[in-house]
Amino acid sequence: MTTKLSRALLDTRKKEALSMVQANRLNEAKALYTEICRMNPRDDEAWFLLGAVHGMSGSFGEAIVCCRQAIALRPNHPDTHYNLAQALVQQRRPDEAVASYREVLRLDPNYLAVYINLGTLLQASGDLDEAVSCFQEALRRQPQNADAHYNLGNSLRLQGRYAEAAESYRAALRIQPCNSGILYNLANTLNDQGLHEAALANYREALRWQPDYVDAHNNLLFALNYSTEHAPDEISVEHRRWAARVGAASPEALSFTCTPDPERRLRIGYLSPNFNRHSVAYFIEPLLAAHSPAAIETFCYADLGQSDTVTVRIQELAAQWRPITHLSHEQAAELIRADGIDILVDLAGHTGENRLLVLARKPAPIQVTYLGYPNTTGLSTVDYRLTDAWADPHGQTEHLHTETLVRLPRGFLCYRPPVEAPPVAPMPAESNDYVTFGSFNALTKMNASVLAAWAAILRAVPGSRLILKNTVLRDPASRDRYREFFAKEGIASDRLEMIGWVSDPAEHLALYDRVDLALDTFPYNGTTTTCESLWMGVPVVTLAGRVHAGRVGVSLLSQVGLTDFIAADTDDYAVRAARWANDRGGLARLRAEMRVRVSASPLCNAPGFAREVEQAYREMWRKWCAQRE
Repeated sequence: MTTKLSRALLDTRKKEALSMVQANRLNEAKALYTEICRMNPRDDEAWFLLGAVHGMSGSFGEAIVCCRQAIALRPNHPDTHYNLAQALVQQRRPDEAVASYREVLRLDPNYLAVYINLGTLLQASGDLDEAVSCFQEALRRQPQNADAHYNLGNSLRLQGRYAEAAESYRAALRIQPCNSGILYNLANTLNDQGLHEAALANYREALRWQPDYVDAHNNLLFALNYSTEHAPDEISVEHRRWAARVGAASPEALSFTCTPDPERRLRIGYLSPNFNRHSVAYFIEPLLAAHSPAAIETFCYADLGQSDTVTVRIQELAAQWRPITHLSHEQAAELIRADGIDILVDLAGHTGENRLLVLARKPAPIQVTYLGYPNTTGLSTVDYRLTDAWADPHGQTEHLHTETLVRLPRGFLCYRPPVEAPPVAPMPAESNDYVTFGSFNALTKMNASVLAAWAAILRAVPGSRLILKNTVLRDPASRDRYREFFAKEGIASDRLEMIGWVSDPAEHLALYDRVDLALDTFPYNGTTTTCESLWMGVPVVTLAGRVHAGRVGVSLLSQVGLTDFIAADTDDYAVRAARWANDRGGLARLRAEMRVRVSASPLCNAPGFAREVEQAYREMWRKWCAQRE
């Protein structure tokens, strides 16, 4: 039993401990609160405060123990349940944290912070409907809460409600107009919808408030490739501006331990965040599988957010597998340097989760960018870019790159057809009695010029239909925007079909059974989408652009011998599409032979492609060795 004297002493000790907390003397406060709890183990307030101090000092395991002890003594104290939930979050125990947050709301439905924190956990677990409800409830109670608007936008975007997400971000910006994170997410959402100029404006605004926002600058550069309003020279300057801002290693300060023997076995490092089910994997996997172990030792530096069955396959193909997700740029560079990599190959460019800042540190004597991004890195530390003469004609694009262009003889891409692909189906026009065009490209690639060309094609081929398929078309507002555009072009809505995300790869590929002729996008062509279309028997009409992003279609179609589907300008594009649509016999013959044609082409000749890539590496290496003499 606690006497009056001991209670007075405890109260004095509590005041002393509180003053220590206020003075940020947390270790002393913990010691004193521990002593108070020893003196009176049934003092729920002391356990609560001890748990709070443990949480403040980062001792989350101890905080959980103390909170649970306080709850056992006083179960109906919402602040204790809240602190317990916060500590559980830090310990990465989300299910328990969700239960604790729910208990807070049972005890006190007006506990505003819980709605946002609980919603964030539910969003991370994929329970998007309930996450949206949490954020909406927070806004009902406090309409001017910027965090709630922002998080609501995040959940709506994950649900595919892009237009609503954009409005939520705008509401957050009305409260916090200088918040670069909100501006960045709004820009990403607008870019997803194909609203490039609005996206670019918001990326620039984010950078105005946070000039070192690397992700915003990367996404700005990536989005410029989709725009019809910016000249290639201007886009090139933007890439160089990014590189100047992030800095790069001084060549004079670099030294490498690699033995300069021009003919020895080479250590090749591949650096990517996309060694999983991603478009990049369709093209890097066949190269890794076909590399000559006698000539090349492969190292894969994997910065993966999520692994899957594709990751397992790629990991088995690599001689050395190096996970680097947990490493800083500097640590990753040191690992690459320690591995003695001769040639480091970047597979991401300015796409999401890239590690260009590793390449800026120049951990390998030769650095190459390839595959994942259709433009220059802008970095002086990246020496070469792999391409071909179709995607980058001689004399046309060299000045746009800080890298030296190395053109592979038979094409810069080698495709691994999807094993889950169903057989090629008969041409749908044979049973429909009308032609169906299709494009399964991302909405980011569908600008007004592309849509106008497609409308012209539909007008030129009476009764024809158009199927559009991509993730963003889950969004009703986005579908309505496209219907309105085509209606103004004189195309009735019953001639359009829009399909959103399809999770099953085989089901996605089977949708090509409904398409007679595919239409490529410009100035940013499809890559994996074009290969999938060809594999499923559907020819693709493409428009030859001025730079790499707009000439990938030229490269792919040239490799498979379909040059008659390459247009010189938008008028020619519409004419060729209409002409082929009216040649149903020709389309049917191509469809029947397409898979054999693609299989026999350089596009699927992995051993031949690997030898050409290895020869390119060898020439780079010989040149570097000669410079060491």
